[in-house]
Amino acid sequence: MNLIDGKATAAEIKREIAEEVAQIKAGGGKTPHLAAVLVGHDGGSETYVANKVRSCEEVGFHSTLIRYEEDVTEEELLACVERLNNDPDIDGFIVQLPLPKHIREERITEAIDYRKDVDGFHPVNVGRMSLGLPCFLSATPAGIVELLRRYHIETRGKHCVVLGRSNIVGKPVSMLMMQKGIPGDCTVTVCHSRTKDIKEICLQADIIIAALGVPEFLRGDMVKEGAVVIDVGTTRVPSDKTKSGFKLTGDVAFDEVAPKCSWITPVPGGVGPMTIVSLMRNTLLAGRKAIYA
Repeated sequence: MNLIDGKATAAEIKREIAEEVAQIKAGGGKTPHLAAVLVGHDGGSETYVANKVRSCEEVGFHSTLIRYEEDVTEEELLACVERLNNDPDIDGFIVQLPLPKHIREERITEAIDYRKDVDGFHPVNVGRMSLGLPCFLSATPAGIVELLRRYHIETRGKHCVVLGRSNIVGKPVSMLMMQKGIPGDCTVTVCHSRTKDIKEICLQADIIIAALGVPEFLRGDMVKEGAVVIDVGTTRVPSDKTKSGFKLTGDVAFDEVAPKCSWITPVPGGVGPMTIVSLMRNTLLAGRKAIYA
């Protein structure tokens, strides 16, 4: 069993981005600028956005954080999106999800200029991804693929099973894994809450990407010897072994599954750090106008 170290890989990519930003600045170019819009005070969102701001500082970006209370109206949020769309100094921005129930997330997402959509959620970017065209890739799927690339994990001709069909992870990563190229060229099966015989399907998999959000769903008897397992899950569960009273748990029962794997990501320290660094990479691409002029 070998661990896929997302934390170390993300640190390496941050250094690469920082070097490129330094070169841009030395040449008199514009410093990339990422903005984040945060609604309310959800603990997970607060932590995630704080990590994004810190990562911007580490790689030399400018960053702006815009806060709204839970009772912000949809129209007020749309007006904010429009201002960011039209601000020439902002290269890319995100509206942190989830949003309060009275706000339609799809309306906010579709209002974002796809050329500044560094989360990769806009229908234009999703559509271009499905066609294999240049676009901003959704950060978590992009991070997963980058881990496979940097660890030289063979994907061509392999059977990849994706557990979960969310718009943020399951659907996009399934498309990336089946596309021509390296990583890619997989035969992909997507399983979800209505799939029958999930255990039997997982036992056929060379690569399993678990993105259900169900703690320790994937057990040892569901994985064949030598499989590659990518655990996307990060659920807070109670724990009497930590000061905070909880711990982060993945979708994989690590102690059962890891001994059977050729490669596996831990939680934490696996996919999570790659999500943020993928957002940094998208922001750099946006600042360079590398995808959309």
